[in-house]
Amino acid sequence: MRRYIIGIIGLMMSLALSAQVTYTRADSLTICKLLKQAPQQASTLWLARQFHGIPYVAHTLEVNNQEQLVVNTRELDCTTLVETVTALTLCVKQEKRQWTDYLDMLRTLRYRQGVLNGYTSRLHYFTDWILDKQQMEFVEEIQQPNPPFTAVQRIDVDFMSQHPQYYKALKANPALVPVIRQQEQALTGKTFRYIPKHEVKNTKLMCQTIKDGDIIAITCNKKGLEIAHLGFAVWQKDGLHLLNASQLHHKVVTEPMTLRQYLQKHKTHTGIRIIRIK
Repeated sequence: MRRYIIGIIGLMMSLALSAQVTYTRADSLTICKLLKQAPQQASTLWLARQFHGIPYVAHTLEVNNQEQLVVNTRELDCTTLVETVTALTLCVKQEKRQWTDYLDMLRTLRYRQGVLNGYTSRLHYFTDWILDKQQMEFVEEIQQPNPPFTAVQRIDVDFMSQHPQYYKALKANPALVPVIRQQEQALTGKTFRYIPKHEVKNTKLMCQTIKDGDIIAITCNKKGLEIAHLGFAVWQKDGLHLLNASQLHHKVVTEPMTLRQYLQKHKTHTGIRIIRIK
């Protein structure tokens, strides 16, 4: 009887979770196929490379009037690529190979303390994401040694609250803006060590510091923002490269140019922060 009750509770929880999810059959088939085929020791890069060629599309999470867990493996931006691959990585590491396992992991990563409670529970600023997931012991931000972590980023974010017209939910619900502003204020003033872009070199020290599959968060000096772009670290013969959902290439690619070259081409990019999946 006890086992039966536990089974019923589990089924009810799965049904409740599914009711809050937006996805297509193609999305579920992709995820289930990867969870089934991924070797037990599959690396983050192995999983990330399965998305090579997927089209880059922005704002894929802004599709519902009410916040739901959106699963979209057919179109990715830099953030949803990182979340998708991180969720898959953690599922494989923990030997959780079911569709509902993936949904639970993605929800846990995307929302504050894993609780989906409206638009403002989503972790919109990546620094907020890092802090929350670090507290939940899913990731670790690397900030040593010095060098190459020779610079300090002081967070000063207010872009969302200053430009609510760019966000579907904030435009439709102005009452959410003060909540976002409170979240921004909680982040502002925090400091993090990062590698300035002139220090991103093909050296033994960099190879020892940054590992294949680490999440690379590109820091920037754009007013109101702290992170400009995300991707995964890929070491090649000529140096460090970025696997990312690229707006330039309109798809998920491993950048042909080195990360050093990539950073130099963007004047607002100041360097990189490194986050490692545990």
